[in-house]
Amino acid sequence: MRRRFRMPDEGDLAAATIEDEGSAKSKMKPFRTIGPSVPPREGTGDEFAVPRAEMIERQLRRRGISDSRVLSAMAAVRREEFVPTEFRPRAYEDAPLPIGEGQTISQPYIVAAMTCALHLTGNERVLEVGTGCGYQAAIFSQLVKVVFTVESLSELAATAAARLERLGYANVHVHCGDGTLGLPDVAPFDAILVAAAAPGVPEPLRSQLTEGGRLILPVGDAENQELLYLERHDNSYETHTLEACRFVPLVGYYGWKEPPAR
Repeated sequence: MRRRFRMPDEGDLAAATIEDEGSAKSKMKPFRTIGPSVPPREGTGDEFAVPRAEMIERQLRRRGISDSRVLSAMAAVRREEFVPTEFRPRAYEDAPLPIGEGQTISQPYIVAAMTCALHLTGNERVLEVGTGCGYQAAIFSQLVKVVFTVESLSELAATAAARLERLGYANVHVHCGDGTLGLPDVAPFDAILVAAAAPGVPEPLRSQLTEGGRLILPVGDAENQELLYLERHDNSYETHTLEACRFVPLVGYYGWKEPPAR
C-alpha cells in the first residue's frame, strides 16, 4: 500500500555517499564496541547556547516539528562538535555544511524531520546508513537503546567513531562498509534511516526490519527524488511518500553502481 503525505516543511537535503564494496559478501569493519548509554561528556562553557535555542524555535518548531523527545535531543547534541573548526560559527545555520571527503552534514530541520518520521519510543535498535560526521547517530543515541551506523569512507568512519566516543555517545556502534547490505550479523532493526538517495529500496534493508519496523530513505535519480517511509507488516510493506527531496546518491551493491549523471 502506498500513500502520500507531506512533512512539516521542505528543506535542502544532503548526506553521506555510500561507495560500492564490489560484493554482497563484503565484511563490515567495526570501529567501536557497544557500551551503556551515558550523557555526552561536554564542557561546561556553551557559547552556542543562543544559536542552538534559536535553531530549535525558528527552524524546527515553526516548521511543525513538535515531538518533544526529538526537540530535546536536538537541543542536547552540540552540532558545533560535528563540523570542521572553520564552520563552527555556522553550525546552526539552516543549511547543510561541508564535513570533508566531499560530504556534508544535513541541515537541522531534515535531521529532525526524518527522525520524527520514525516514531521512536526509546527501546529501539536502530541502523543508520551513511554515518558522515556522526551527528545523526548522536541524535539517535539520545532517543533509542542502541545505534548501529555504517559509513563507506574509512576516514570519515574512523573520525566519527573517535568523535562519538570522545563526546560520550557510548551506545553507538560505528562500522565501515557498504551500507546497502545492512548489518545482517546484528539484525533485525526496529528502525532504519538511509542518508543518501537510492534507485530503489535495497532489499537487504527491508529484510532486516523487525515486524512493525520502520525505514526512511530518499529514492530517485540525481534530479528527482522522493523521501519514502516504509513499515513492515509480515512480508508486506506499507509505503508513504513524505516529500520531494534532494540527496547525494547512494552508491553500493544494492544502490547506484556509479553516481547518476546530473
